[in-house]
Amino acid sequence: MSQVLGYACINMGLSERPKSQRVTTNRSMIKRTFNQRGIKYASELALLNARDLLKIIKWNYNNDISFFRMSSGIFSWASEYDIKDLPDYKEIASVLAEAGAFARQVGQRLTTHPDHFNKLTSPREHVIRNTVRDLEIHGELMDLLGQPRSPWAKINIHVGATYGDKPMAIDNFCRNFELLSPAVQSRLTVENDDRASLYSTAELVDEIHGRIGIPVVHDIHHHLFTNRGMSQEEAMGLAASTWGDVIPVIHYSESRAKEYNDPKIRPQAHSDLIQDYINTYAYNVHIMIEAKHKELALLGYREMHGAKLLTEAA
Repeated sequence: MSQVLGYACINMGLSERPKSQRVTTNRSMIKRTFNQRGIKYASELALLNARDLLKIIKWNYNNDISFFRMSSGIFSWASEYDIKDLPDYKEIASVLAEAGAFARQVGQRLTTHPDHFNKLTSPREHVIRNTVRDLEIHGELMDLLGQPRSPWAKINIHVGATYGDKPMAIDNFCRNFELLSPAVQSRLTVENDDRASLYSTAELVDEIHGRIGIPVVHDIHHHLFTNRGMSQEEAMGLAASTWGDVIPVIHYSESRAKEYNDPKIRPQAHSDLIQDYINTYAYNVHIMIEAKHKELALLGYREMHGAKLLTEAA
């Protein structure tokens, strides 16, 4: 069984080209610029981002990469307007439809990971409103791309803070999940954390999947800090069992402190590259590589472990 590898958000090789040739989906602006230039400029940026998303998806295909986490910044300041009100909406929708159709045609999996400020656990109403709004933007993006309403096109988040009362926070998450549209509910997944006070894979399986049925993403690096005595193999198998007939996603990164042999670096910090072979314990999973050098880390891993990867695929 061959390893399906993905990378997140930025293609470093394409984004670091000279400005006239640069390919990126993160064009944005500060709030003051948005206030000055408004929705017209936001529309122009979104169209450029959509066009470059198509370029990245095609680059991935040409480089035998079939898994990609899209940026959450395609629509700059989208919380301030309805996407359908963008002056270039029809063209943006057309380009995104083309990108999504190409991804489906070549079997490239597209996912998202909204920012950490999304907290369905919060006791504050304005935080919940903002979270729901942001998650709905991601659901709308997936629909524009024509992606299935299933965890195949996952919208992955962390459960978030405990607010000093973990059972209350979990209750809040499960209750606020009901505020989300089918476009989000059908794609939402949750991921284990990298702080002991937060949520382990086992807790998410029991307390979130067990109550509202959404899948759990197992992050191998995070598990080092929230394992609760459970092995990587046990936790990965437990998380994989929550995905039904959809191939599960796991996240993989290594310690930057170990990479640079520097104890001053937080052990949770992600490395630039990937050195170790990724053990999936024979589970059929897709691997999202969360390394700072993005596709370069993926390609380097593939080159370093090519012989073993070929043996497993045979």
